[in-house]
Amino acid sequence: MREVQGRVVVIGAGVAGLAAAHRLLERGARVTVLEASGRVGGKLLPGEVAGARVDLGAESMLARRPEAVALARAVGLADRLQPPATAAASLWTRGALRPFPKGHVMGVPGTASALAGVLSEEGLARIEQDAELPRTEVGDDVAVGEYVAERLGREVVDRLLEPMLGGVYAGDAYRISMRSAVPQLFQVARTHTSLTEGVRELQARAAAAQGQTGPVFMGIRGGIGTLPLAVADSVRARGGEILTRTPVRELRRTPEGGWQVVSGEREWRADAVVVAAPTPVAARLLRAEAPGAAAELDAVEYASMALVTLAYRRGETALPDGSGFLVPPVDGHTIKASTFASQKWGWIADENPDLVVLRTSVGRYGETEILRRDDSELVEVSRRDLKAATGLDAAPVATRVTRWDDGLPQYPVGHHARVARIREHVARLPGLAVCGAAYDGVGIPACIASAQAAADQIHGDLRGVQELTAHPVQSLHGGAGE
Repeated sequence: MREVQGRVVVIGAGVAGLAAAHRLLERGARVTVLEASGRVGGKLLPGEVAGARVDLGAESMLARRPEAVALARAVGLADRLQPPATAAASLWTRGALRPFPKGHVMGVPGTASALAGVLSEEGLARIEQDAELPRTEVGDDVAVGEYVAERLGREVVDRLLEPMLGGVYAGDAYRISMRSAVPQLFQVARTHTSLTEGVRELQARAAAAQGQTGPVFMGIRGGIGTLPLAVADSVRARGGEILTRTPVRELRRTPEGGWQVVSGEREWRADAVVVAAPTPVAARLLRAEAPGAAAELDAVEYASMALVTLAYRRGETALPDGSGFLVPPVDGHTIKASTFASQKWGWIADENPDLVVLRTSVGRYGETEILRRDDSELVEVSRRDLKAATGLDAAPVATRVTRWDDGLPQYPVGHHARVARIREHVARLPGLAVCGAAYDGVGIPACIASAQAAADQIHGDLRGVQELTAHPVQSLHGGAGE
């Protein structure tokens, strides 16, 4: 693939598109970013409730991977990076808020000792059988819920794994690919007979590295939603152009080997294009020139969800300690999680001493009825569940509902192979690359890694794409579902 030094058009101004533009400018390209909506940032959205600055989308990013924190520092946000004030979360299950058990990897425990009250006696005994079971072959991929249930029993999946994955992917653990969504567990499954033994090894490595790696998660004073705004400012300062309300209608190869990008009556000629749009848009744009990639992109499914942000008078509000709680779907409640934002993020409490801000999330893959309700109903459902979980019965002074329709791409079994096929089709067209949440992870660092690999691919450097295809980026938290 030839190195591109001319104009590159980036389609999509979410964090992936902006990160790709930032990287391309560093490598000397002239960059134009085209965004269909009226704003940049995608699922990273700053907002306010009762005058308090809050995130209306993703509200933290995994800090153990370097990409997101490094980009924030590169665009001038180093002094605004803040870890959570508390990372102690709870699980609302079996009629009570219980501390989320420590010593787990994505909800998968290394031992049954900390799970009393969360699992039944039968569930606890089932975990102990893992050490005696024969090896479970996982082949090229397996549903994470299926594998964990076979090793540790369904209770671990239903009461621990499901709420964790529900917060990240809004998905179904019995459908989600272990290789793509929880790659560290997939490696354990390939190299260990006992899952709990492998989890304990992962925990030991994490503990040994803790002093060197710093916080697991990171936020930004003013909200994670300020990150794409700062990246956009940096792109413009470096000479890049960002055009909103500019939906791309057509993408075609030119006889000279470049690209023609059409939006309404406007047209751009580019040496290369990075498609950083959701898969329905990417499939439509690539159908003419890369029909194989388009067919694979058409098969990607999405989950919808909504965030309900509520503000209360501090004098009327008493919450349990900690950053919030997760909810196993098996318990039959409507909300799937709640974040006590004023307790989790010190900057929110400092800026709003008279308010308590929290939020709930609703909606998982396949759940459509709840999301058809109007905003007031979602608020009432959230208040009802919050009262049952925490005793909070005060009336909020303000509420805000943010809907993320088709916001989270799903990673079913075989997702990694689909991504490899997409990239194989795309690679046949010089000067074309794809990136975003649908490929290598839905978390912010994963999206940025995908974007930087795409930008490097445009310049003939395939190492990043090859690494991502071989080893999907661990996403964990930080997506819009968190």
